[in-house]
Parts: sequence; C-alpha cells; structure tokens
Amino acid sequence: MEKENEIKMVVPTLRFPEFQDTEGWKEYKLKSLCEIGNGKDYKHLGSGNIPVYGSGGYMTSVDDFLYDGESVCIGRKGTIDKPIFLTGKFWTVDTLFYTHSFHNCLPKFLYLIFLQINWYKYNEAGGVPSLSKTTIGEINVFVPVGKKGELKEQQKIADCLSSLDELIEATAQKVETLKEHKKGLMQRLFPAEGKNVPDLRFPEFQGQATEWQSTLLGAVVDYENGRAHENEIDDEGDFIVVNSKFISTDGEVVKRTNTPYCLADKEDILMVLSDVPNGRAIAKCFFVDQSGVYTVNQRICRLRSKNVNSKLLFYLINRNPYFLSFDDGVKQTNLKKSEVLECPLMIPSSPIEQQKIADLLSSIDDLIIATEQRIKSLEKHKKGLMQQLFPNIL
Repeated sequence: MEKENEIKMVVPTLRFPEFQDTEGWKEYKLKSLCEIGNGKDYKHLGSGNIPVYGSGGYMTSVDDFLYDGESVCIGRKGTIDKPIFLTGKFWTVDTLFYTHSFHNCLPKFLYLIFLQINWYKYNEAGGVPSLSKTTIGEINVFVPVGKKGELKEQQKIADCLSSLDELIEATAQKVETLKEHKKGLMQRLFPAEGKNVPDLRFPEFQGQATEWQSTLLGAVVDYENGRAHENEIDDEGDFIVVNSKFISTDGEVVKRTNTPYCLADKEDILMVLSDVPNGRAIAKCFFVDQSGVYTVNQRICRLRSKNVNSKLLFYLINRNPYFLSFDDGVKQTNLKKSEVLECPLMIPSSPIEQQKIADLLSSIDDLIIATEQRIKSLEKHKKGLMQQLFPNIL
C-alpha cells in the first residue's frame, strides 16, 4: 500500500546507458519546478526590436521586454495546447503564461514535458478554453534528478531531441530552397510578358530562331466540368473524389465513392474553379498520375490535352496569374468555362523542348516530395523516441 508521503518514482522505457543503473524519475508538481508568470498587455505594439508573443505565436515587436532568458510558455486562453520555447528578451501578452526561476528542471526539458501534456484535460471553461496558474502548478510530472541535484539526464535527452529538431528544420529549409529554385527556374524557362522566347533554353534550342507559339488554353485542351458526388460519399469507396479540399491539401484530405460520375484518365489536369476571397485553392491544379482512380467533383474542371505535353501544360496553368486576376479579394471567385478556356499561353513549338522542360520541373518536384517525406519520417521518429524516453504517465 502506498504511503501518504512516499515519493513516486518511474522509469522510462528507453534510457541512455550511463543512466540505466541510476534511480528512477521523481514526481514533482509543476509549481515546484518553476514559477509561472502572467503576460501583460502592451500599449505601444508594432515598434522596437523585442518580439511579442500571444497564445497563437509571434504577434509583433515592442521596445521593452517582460523577460530575458529561456522560458516555456503556454496559452492562458484560446490556444492552450501549443507550448512555445523562447530564449532571449521577449514580451508576452495576457493570453500567454511564461515560466521562470527553474528548480530541478532545465527549461528545454520542461518544454519537452509540456509538449506531452494533454492540456485540454485541464481546461476550466465551457466556451473558450482557458487555464489558470493554480491548475497548471498542480499538474504532476516526472523528471530525472541526480543524487547531487545533477540534471545530466535531462540535458542528454534535451540535446538528443534538439539535434533531431535541428535536422528537421534543416530539411524543411531545404524544401523551401528547392521551391524557390523551381520558382526561379520557371520564371526563366517560360517567356516573360511581351517576349516570344524564354530567357533560359536548353543548349540544343539556344541557336534556333523558332519562337514560342501564342495560343489560348481552349485551343489545346478538351474541357469538362466535374459532377456532384456529395450524396455518394463512401469511406470504403474504390474511387477518390477530387474536390477543392483534396487539391488544396495536396491529397491529404480524401473522400471516396463507388460512383465515378466523371472519371479522370492518366495525364488529365484537374483544376479548382471556386474559392473564397484571397484563397489559395483557386486555379490550383492536380496532375492525374493513373487512370481509373480519380473522379472529378463539381467546381473542379477536367482538362485533357489535345496536342501539347500534358505535364508542361500543368506547369503553365497551375495558379496562373491570369486565373488569379479574377479574385477581387472581396467575394468568392467562381471561374466560368469561357474564362478558363481564354487563358493566354506561350508554348514551345518543339515537342522535344516541351518534354525537356516538363522533365526538368518534374525532377525538382520529385525531389521536393522526397524531402517532405523525409521530414514526416523524422517527425514520426521523434514522436516515437519521445514516447520511449519519457514515462507514459502524462
């Protein structure tokens, strides 16, 4: 039977070799590991060099600071499940708590603990979620502390996971660099406005006098509107319903059906026709990679190339500025068939040049996708590692 004042101790599944023979992790209340401070409103936002944070993250900058040092912050109201780790001088508004005066716990290690807490379990409001300092302070957590008050195991775990974070961040930066590289290439591989040839051509086409051909989208594609599938959705369906959510999330949000009203073939281009003001979905395209898998929903059009390389056409029309010009930023944008088919294009007359441009851009896309998948794998590895490095008690 557990004694009333007995200190609880646990051991995580995975420990570094040098700590395997040491005592287990001890239970502490958060209020015994740190002080919790209230953020404050600032009357002169928008000037200065000191960052200001709220429960949703960075807000603006000011010319004064509330705290200087390492701190773990958690939302007081609204977003209460997204802890933030801050270093240096900062200011937090009153929707964010910040921690200071740490005892028996490293700030970065406390941040790792905060990441694992189910904060909504401690929600004190029926409407907008909220937390109180008292409630936070009473949460029990387990931390490793050496017999001499050493925090070496905490530091080892923090360093291990920080190195993973750095790798994830570096990989994410590589994705952004690749996207910028692709954007820059496209600006040079396609003719600028008012020009008949691009700034950059493959060597075998540089000496040719052949200009690119000016045409309209309607001259090089067959057009068909998608059909409504909303009443035929089936989670176990054999066909993927391509709607605006599917395209705007790059295929992450999927609905299925067994009734393919508008089946797409391989190399078809599916384009979003409707979006909210300033939305990021309008004219975003999906290139069909296999036949008999996708069926086209309403407010999506199916474009089938007649005499132009399909992949090149995809790069030409995906979020084309011509289509974006229909978004006035006030009302919902709804592209009409006639408007879509009147999109002006410049296309190389040589099928070989078309193919080489498409292949080059596709190779960069493949590298971007592979790098993004690497990020997901690293994040999954980190999550699994944290589950083993920390006791399963939160």
